[in-house]
Amino acid sequence: MKNRLRIARAEVRMTQQQLADAVGVSRQTINAIEAGKFIPSTLLALKIARHFGKSVEELFLLEENE
Repeated sequence: MKNRLRIARAEVRMTQQQLADAVGVSRQTINAIEAGKFIPSTLLALKIARHFGKSVEELFLLEENE
């Protein structure tokens, strides 16, 4: 699963730590999501999307082979 989380953070000049604090996870979790090493739960994906005022589909992209 690809994501546009880093881009969304950059648009609002937000650090990984600030996003982590806002959605209740560790900075390492945000880092792992951005690196594609961790797929967030539905609840976490919804929290992140809500924080940015975007839909889940705008931030997380399901690839063809998934």
